[in-house]
Amino acid sequence: MACFLRYARTARQNYDVDSFNPVICMDVVPTQPAPQAAAPPLRSWYPVRARLRDGTGITIRPIGPEDAEREQAFVRSLSPESRYNRFMNTLRELPPDMLHRFTHPDFEHDLALVALDGEGPDARQIGVARVAVDPDGDSAEFAIVVADAWQNRGVGKRLMCELLRAARALELTEVWGDILASNRRMSALMASLGFTMRASPVDPLLWRAVKVIDGMPSTTQGN
Repeated sequence: MACFLRYARTARQNYDVDSFNPVICMDVVPTQPAPQAAAPPLRSWYPVRARLRDGTGITIRPIGPEDAEREQAFVRSLSPESRYNRFMNTLRELPPDMLHRFTHPDFEHDLALVALDGEGPDARQIGVARVAVDPDGDSAEFAIVVADAWQNRGVGKRLMCELLRAARALELTEVWGDILASNRRMSALMASLGFTMRASPVDPLLWRAVKVIDGMPSTTQGN
């Protein structure tokens, strides 16, 4: 499943991921348009410029080692509720080993995309979404969190749209993630993106959101 959605031949285009509503992914401007003949390396797709519902422009790109301080500051700035919804514990900042792992994805077994407000060294991280490939090599677990002040503005949908496009390029058959049952906002976001919500097999307090890519059969276990 090496195919991915090619960019339209316009300066600003809509692209549709897995038959999503095109409104979710409108007004995205690639800096490096993809050639028609073959898929370019995944890294070359970024940065991507996107416009939120209110017209605000953001940048989406892969996280890297140079983002360590920005990533840590982002986690510290989250409200206790947002941190708990993301990590399911009460940590206030990332331990050094986790921070290193989060900012050194290899693009084969894991990938993380950050949403930024602004340009250059002063850009603020306002969201991050990542996938970690499962041992079977076909599925991957996703995670996403958006800064409190930027929630309900479309940042999460933009990030997930890009993450699913990247997952397709990685030839994954599905992505999945466990969500606290109390996190109704995240459950609603996943449902709006076409994820199937089912009981998690690991904890009755969790929902598992699953998205099959390109119509491939589901591989994760659950009810």
